[in-house]
Amino acid sequence: MRTFMHGAAVWDVACPQRPSRVAGLTMAGFRVRDLDALRTVPHPAVTLLLEFGAGSPIIDCADGQQQRGSVVAGPGFGSGNAVQARGENIECVQVRLSPVIARAVLGASPADLDGAVLPLGDLWGREASRIREQLGDTASWQDRFALTDALLARRHEAGPPVDPEVAWAWHRIVGSRGLARVDELAAEVGWSRKRLWSRFRSQLGLPPKRAVKLVRFDHAAHCLVADGGAAQVAADAGYADQSHLHRDVRAFTGTTPAALAGEPFLAVDDLAWPSRGTPATSRF
Repeated sequence: MRTFMHGAAVWDVACPQRPSRVAGLTMAGFRVRDLDALRTVPHPAVTLLLEFGAGSPIIDCADGQQQRGSVVAGPGFGSGNAVQARGENIECVQVRLSPVIARAVLGASPADLDGAVLPLGDLWGREASRIREQLGDTASWQDRFALTDALLARRHEAGPPVDPEVAWAWHRIVGSRGLARVDELAAEVGWSRKRLWSRFRSQLGLPPKRAVKLVRFDHAAHCLVADGGAAQVAADAGYADQSHLHRDVRAFTGTTPAALAGEPFLAVDDLAWPSRGTPATSRF
């Protein structure tokens, strides 16, 4: 494991030595003694948190609800500074699933999550408890990653795929870093705008226009963390101007571009998700 230090945040981070057998699936391992009110930043992937440590992560949602233990959340969860995580003695495997494969892996469409954070047991029943026990009984992080990957690969093989047109549209949005136009996507797959919106929303959990904004925001957010100035990031990420970037950051996180650049949730990515620098279609 390697140690991530960012301000008061000190986490141990582990990465798989081998890529997943499932395209669009990445993971990292975390050990955190004291997690204090971590702001979650919206991300284009579906997030699966598999905890197995002595402590249990607590997810505080804007509506006052709390979730403990292993959870699942759809793309863009935490928008508007709506979700924070905390806890002590946390050990977990965090999985990021492309929305294209999430329906098969989860056994439910990301649309069923409706932007909420749900206990994994609500979707998987006893299997959620079994994977927690198995991860806790496994000695090394690499073996935990192999165990997790084998489970998710089996579920992926057995689950229903999304429409190829929907998958193609998603990969075009991600590959363009959120600069694709929805009208053009519909025309390119030979569908009406209404049909693309309906299928995309029902199978991936968010409408195409929202996906475009989320992917563009994610790219801009990581550029800000990499010490890019807001004006330059706005231009490079395809925003109309710096004010446009500011409005999107405020809508997604409830904060400013300058504050977002210091978020540990984003800063750890270079250590926990080294594949983030690979072509976008393989990331989510």
